[in-house]
Amino acid sequence: MTMSAITTGIRRRTVLAGVSLAVLLAASPALAQDLSGEVVILQWQGGTDAEMWKKVEEAFVAKNPGVTVRELNITAQGDARGGIRTALLGGEVVDVLINTWPAFRAELVDAGILRPIDEQWATYNWDGKLNQSWKDLGSIDGVAYGLTYTYGDRSGIWYATEAMTKAGIEPPKTWDEFVASFDKLESAGYATPIAIGAKYWAHAEWFETLLLRTAGVETAAKLARHEIPWTDPAVKGALKKYAELLAAGCCGDPATMLANEWDAASDSVFKAKTSAYTMIGMWNNARAKNDYDLQEGVDYGLLQFPSLGAGFDDTSSVDTKELNVTANGKNPAVADAFLDFIVSADAANLMAGYGYASPSSAADNSLLGPVQQIATAAVAQSKVQFVLGDLLPGDLVDEYRVQLQKFLQDPSDANIDAVTAAIEAKAAEAY
Repeated sequence: MTMSAITTGIRRRTVLAGVSLAVLLAASPALAQDLSGEVVILQWQGGTDAEMWKKVEEAFVAKNPGVTVRELNITAQGDARGGIRTALLGGEVVDVLINTWPAFRAELVDAGILRPIDEQWATYNWDGKLNQSWKDLGSIDGVAYGLTYTYGDRSGIWYATEAMTKAGIEPPKTWDEFVASFDKLESAGYATPIAIGAKYWAHAEWFETLLLRTAGVETAAKLARHEIPWTDPAVKGALKKYAELLAAGCCGDPATMLANEWDAASDSVFKAKTSAYTMIGMWNNARAKNDYDLQEGVDYGLLQFPSLGAGFDDTSSVDTKELNVTANGKNPAVADAFLDFIVSADAANLMAGYGYASPSSAADNSLLGPVQQIATAAVAQSKVQFVLGDLLPGDLVDEYRVQLQKFLQDPSDANIDAVTAAIEAKAAEAY
């Protein structure tokens, strides 16, 4: 079910839930007095992310003892947007959403589910902590709806230090060095140099950075807006570069990739030690530190995507996580205060302990470990483009990921033509 198909029903439910003038006035942080009552946060994260979030909530309650936090937990495999839709369409009422998909934010706004936060931005003076680019990132048509609380480098490749040592290599800096490292790693006992989890979406990570490094951020942005077709030579060129990795024996049997998600791929590098590299977001830093009990910068490291020499090596894919507030939440004043807390020094420094970077100027970046500092420096020095898959409409992103799975099984030029044509056919319906 698409969000557009149920917009009318959602708007009706929003109105019936009582978004009255009195509630809107109560939502104003300037008018809010003592904070009290329950605030409901829709939570879809698991593992270390969920553990960290509990600590953030506890810290907020400690500062506001009249408040209680209740999490509405949903279970989602792969992309959580479907589970969030199901919860909201099922009548669940929450105050705060954790979101990582700009396209999904737009769907929720179109459906009348989110309320803008421009007033809160001014009253809490978030401009004093977040520069304009972060506000722009969370805005739709100049209206702010999202407050970014963490961001990550998605063009970094994780590696096991032990694997580099056993293979007698340094982390590669160029594409040729990277490809050449596969044979050395295999000789050192790493049968599958790169671990790719292709069960749901993580296999797209490689394509998206390859698109940036071969065609630039402007091309990627045009593709996200469907201003160029998926059959464009730039798209096919990135896939052909991806095919070079597969032909070089990077990644083993496609069936294994398709059977595993990103966390299993990470396990194969840091736990099973059957692979040396994996490519996934910066949440993997928290996993390595907390789940694997590894020492950041000693047991593992991060190398920025190897240079291709195509004129676009100063590019990086990035992601963010943001908070949105709902139009029908029961406690808007506390929801707004929670957003203010998330960009405070207390919250930012707590998250740093888990390996997460905050965009807030209140954050103490010296608390970040060496790997996270490499990533934040790389992003700061790059032309950046938001993760492509997170910018696509829901039906299109599903087709995109399925077709990339088909590509992994057959990376021939003929199948690249077929795969890109199939994605373009779906895009023609989505825009």
